Amino acid sequence: MKIIDILSKGSVVPNGAYGSKRQLLEELAKVASRQTGLDERIVFDALLERERLGTTGVGKGVALPHTRLAGLDNIFCAFVKSEPVSFDAVDGKPVDLIFLLLAPEESGADHLKALAKLSRILRDETAAEGLRQAKSTDDIYALIEKYDAED
Repeated sequence: MKIIDILSKGSVVPNGAYGSKRQLLEELAKVASRQTGLDERIVFDALLERERLGTTGVGKGVALPHTRLAGLDNIFCAFVKSEPVSFDAVDGKPVDLIFLLLAPEESGADHLKALAKLSRILRDETAAEGLRQAKSTDDIYALIEKYDAED
């Protein structure tokens, strides 16, 4: 599975600034709603519920919020590069690189493959630093495409 197949340029936010985890999740829900046609509130509530199960802040400034949703036909990905925001990450540090992954309710292995792929890309310190330095949607998209192809 290629991330570039589930991420569009319209789903990339290159310069976010959010005062809280909640505001960041609200932004992710807005982006997902615009791109998928799903109700923004349903997406937001699903993301909040997933965070209640345990943080998706995986450490080193990275968060991978994800959930399954009824009414979604295909796996959807969004990316936000933000000013650091507290996210209850496992290492206690704020996050600035956030990939959202939404999957159809009935999806199985594809959802897990996409999560694993995102995790591999973001564990690569060169990739993570490149995303942090990128200034535009085009730059971010090109970097994701590059590291997506290398994996």
